[in-house]
Amino acid sequence: ASTLNLRSLILSGDFFLAAVVACTLTKLVLRLEEVQPSKAEANKACTGALLVMTSILQLGLSSYLPQLIDNDSYDRIVLCVRLLCNTGDDVRKIWLQSCRQSFAKMLAEKQFRETEEMKAKSQISHAQPDDLIDFYHLKSRRGMSQLELEDEVQDDLKAATGGFSKETDDANRLNRILQLTGFSDPVYAEAFVTVHHYDIVLDVTVINRTKETLQNLCLELATMGDLKLVDRPQNYTLAPESSKQIRANIKVSSTETGVIFGNIVYETSNVMERSVVVLNDIHIDIMDYISPATCADVTFRNMWAEFEWENKVAVNTVIQDEKEFLNHVIKSTNMKCLTPPCLRL
Repeated sequence: ASTLNLRSLILSGDFFLAAVVACTLTKLVLRLEEVQPSKAEANKACTGALLVMTSILQLGLSSYLPQLIDNDSYDRIVLCVRLLCNTGDDVRKIWLQSCRQSFAKMLAEKQFRETEEMKAKSQISHAQPDDLIDFYHLKSRRGMSQLELEDEVQDDLKAATGGFSKETDDANRLNRILQLTGFSDPVYAEAFVTVHHYDIVLDVTVINRTKETLQNLCLELATMGDLKLVDRPQNYTLAPESSKQIRANIKVSSTETGVIFGNIVYETSNVMERSVVVLNDIHIDIMDYISPATCADVTFRNMWAEFEWENKVAVNTVIQDEKEFLNHVIKSTNMKCLTPPCLRL
């Protein structure tokens, strides 16, 4: 029992291993009978295997061990004994072929599942599309912030595409400026909202309209809906009648209308308490981050069925022509019709 082998493990009460040994001996004897021309040698091996199995059964039913053999292992060993005493062609086929085929099928299914899991894991994005790529050789940019790098990339893109006229740029900027406070408030603030796909950038201009220095001035923002504030703007010190540009990044997680609201909090040397200026709400419409796109017909139909997009909505309109109504819907929703014009309606 002190020897580290199968005997010592079985003597310690591992009858599951004993059942495996019995099945292995049974298969070895059956294969030996197929390749051994001498009937006496095959019978000798079968007798030795039966002796081992019956000894294991006697050991499991004896009082030598603290626990008896379990019923499952006992039934498996008894089955092996019966097979060696009376083996037929059907039994040989099951033990020597069907078992191997079942095991090979199990391994193939396991390998298929592992391959599918690897494919699924490979499709998981480990980095966000807007994450910075840190190039080792571009050391001059390593000290730049993310916003500075984004501005530089946008400037490079404008330069590469010929740029935009200053008049058009200024007009578009004026249309997207939102007033956050009143003109009579001690702190005036207005925001320029830039929506790019699922990123919202707020460029807030804060002007100190008082004759005092504003300390620990902070832009506190909160969101309602599926919007998420990326980072909280830091505190600033604003001199009398001076201005400051504060930028805030907000992520959009779904195509629903969201609201951005908040306060401007600051301190002065004369007043011990913190002063608060409530900002006007900024409503982010779904149309601001929807852009026309293309998609294969088969892919669109699969998504149509998978996401259950079909929804009947009653529409009252004075438009009588179908094509005119379709163009009106496309223009109003800022979408794109996937069907070619020649096949519409």
